[in-house]
Amino acid sequence: MLAATAREAAARDEGFAFTEQGEPASALSGADVKVEALYRAPYLAHAAMEPINCTAQVADGHVRLWAATQSPSFARAIAARVAGVDESQVELNVTYLGGGFGRRLEVDVIGRAVRVALETGGRPVQLVWPREEDLTHDFYRPAGAAFLQAGLDDGGRPVALKITSAGDAVTPRFLERNAPALAGPVELPDKTSSEGLFDHPYGAAPAHRARGHAKRRAGRQLALGRPLAQRLLYRELRRRAGACRRPRPAGLPPRAARGPAAPCRGAAPGRRARWLGRAAAGRHGARRRCTSFGSIVAQVVELRLADGKPAVQRVVCAADVGTVVNPGIVAQQMESAIVFGLSAALHGRIDIVDGVVQQTNFPNHPLLTLAQTPRIETHLVASTREPGGVGEPGTPPVAPALANAWFALTGRRVRELPLLA
Repeated sequence: MLAATAREAAARDEGFAFTEQGEPASALSGADVKVEALYRAPYLAHAAMEPINCTAQVADGHVRLWAATQSPSFARAIAARVAGVDESQVELNVTYLGGGFGRRLEVDVIGRAVRVALETGGRPVQLVWPREEDLTHDFYRPAGAAFLQAGLDDGGRPVALKITSAGDAVTPRFLERNAPALAGPVELPDKTSSEGLFDHPYGAAPAHRARGHAKRRAGRQLALGRPLAQRLLYRELRRRAGACRRPRPAGLPPRAARGPAAPCRGAAPGRRARWLGRAAAGRHGARRRCTSFGSIVAQVVELRLADGKPAVQRVVCAADVGTVVNPGIVAQQMESAIVFGLSAALHGRIDIVDGVVQQTNFPNHPLLTLAQTPRIETHLVASTREPGGVGEPGTPPVAPALANAWFALTGRRVRELPLLA
């Protein structure tokens, strides 16, 4: 459904143009070589290790909460609304999150816990969702499709690029549930559903356009992860052209164009040799880079075949996160982000059949185990720039690097996740 929607939207030039330059349609028609690719991603569950939970107590017109939440303001607001008290009478104790990933932006469990606590005569109530309820009643990362069209001249240089994505909008759905007053009668374009397709640092064709087509779908949608498509298309273009030049778009900071790609190629501090050239026999690697939250992260994934399936052996990560305050914590964040991204790229999917979610627990929704976790090396680029984000930027490069390594190893192109479907 979404694949057809993306193709139709591309043919009709439908959707909001997040970036546009020149006349990509005419440039595409006059290109010497045309490349088209359709990429698809499934629904994804957050699957935090700590199931969704909240402890609530309502006594003498006062509400006390103990909750691992990413939205303290929304949590206090829903508790006050359910209990019928002013927000000033709500005391919220925010606990450590046993994994949030965006799922704990929602405050549904807090409202339910407070509603039960209203009936217990002042005694506190702890509401914990079993894993089965957590997975089957999640606010899923929307499924999506991206149709990419590119044109090359006879010298292998990109002259046209059209990107059209289709999927449900994340931010409007979140506002409808949690802040209706901000939702508004007109739905504004949601760039969070198209990030990575229009704000990439790889260089754009002289004529390019990236559009996002919002396709409202049933079910509960929430943010998680970033797209795979655009980064893989550039690798396909390079393969098709032999050596595809990638001009830097006007206005892109030199640092974003340069990025920490060199350290990943082997020139990282303390590692002058090209590690990829020393990959063991039967293994292949691929590199990918991504900019997000003010940081630039490049990764190389080393892969081998084990019983016909991909086995990730090693991930080398180079990160430019600006001024580093605590290098140990930055490395830990990158490591956890890589494990999270590999779990999604290898296994992550939610299937809904006749309105019923099929994945119910970790046996049929596997995560990366300790034995499957590769060796991870993190190299931080020295910088005096202001600090950037480190919580999420380590995740986006993993899936594209993994898919490119799989192509290098097997010759088979991956355009749909998960890899181990």
